[in-house]
Amino acid sequence: MTKNPYPYPSFKFRIEIGGITVAQVSEVTGLQIETETETYEEGGVNDFVHKLPKRTKYQNITLKRGITDLNDMWKWYDNVVSGKIERKNGAIVLMDVTGKDMWRWNFSKAYPVKWIGPDFKADSNTVAFETIELAHHGIKKG
Repeated sequence: MTKNPYPYPSFKFRIEIGGITVAQVSEVTGLQIETETETYEEGGVNDFVHKLPKRTKYQNITLKRGITDLNDMWKWYDNVVSGKIERKNGAIVLMDVTGKDMWRWNFSKAYPVKWIGPDFKADSNTVAFETIELAHHGIKKG
């Protein structure tokens, strides 16, 4: 089997979160990992600076979707507000145009830390969106 040298489109994806129905997510952001560095100037070699690795940080994952009758995400966040934090594992799955899973990023021990409701405009006929932000303990390629 030959490897595909062409990039996959970003519009074909799905979200999996343990025990939560995640339907019609239109946007995912925050799939980001960054390792901080510290510079150290070497004595005697004045034009050389070492860049030493420090800690690795994971950006919060943000999901945006149209509001439907499925309110599992709202209930999950509402529980956090009430002090009942339930951490869940999940995945962001990139698919090819035929729907076959191609890349998978698993995140662990996530819980919602922010919810944003829709903007309402009387002169608009756009979908009402909700946005939820998830803190987590890391991303691994699956």
